[in-house]
Amino acid sequence: MENTAEKNATLLNDLIEINNDRIEGYTKAIELVDATTDADIIALFERFRQQSQQFKTELTPLVIKEGEQPTDNTRLTGKLYRLWMDVKVNIEGHDRKSILASCEKGEDVFKKVYEDVIQDIDVIDERILAVIQSQAKVQLQAHNEIKSLRDKA
Repeated sequence: MENTAEKNATLLNDLIEINNDRIEGYTKAIELVDATTDADIIALFERFRQQSQQFKTELTPLVIKEGEQPTDNTRLTGKLYRLWMDVKVNIEGHDRKSILASCEKGEDVFKKVYEDVIQDIDVIDERILAVIQSQAKVQLQAHNEIKSLRDKA
């Protein structure tokens, strides 16, 4: 049976993986967007990609503190999602609304992983919990921004 530190490190690594997915997802979205007409959402996607880089920077020492090494992996579901996103855009076109809708779905998954970790994490240092909750709050704002842009498109 896993001890508390191992379980917490696994959950923190889950957060690093979903951030890796988010970085790759926004990289893919930037490739699919028309730079001549959608420079505003490219800047937004770059900001959210940087946000996940920052989240990883904050999470990495927390994993190490729990006695484990931080992961460099992404989730299989994230890889499949990016493949689906590519296929969908090729079928439906590179329009703004489709790309924003795909990004919103990615943000939904991201939000769910954070919610699950907050619920599943065992006894943990309050500082670690504060970092996770803060990241979840910032991500929710990102999700709502993407959703709002999608609704307007």
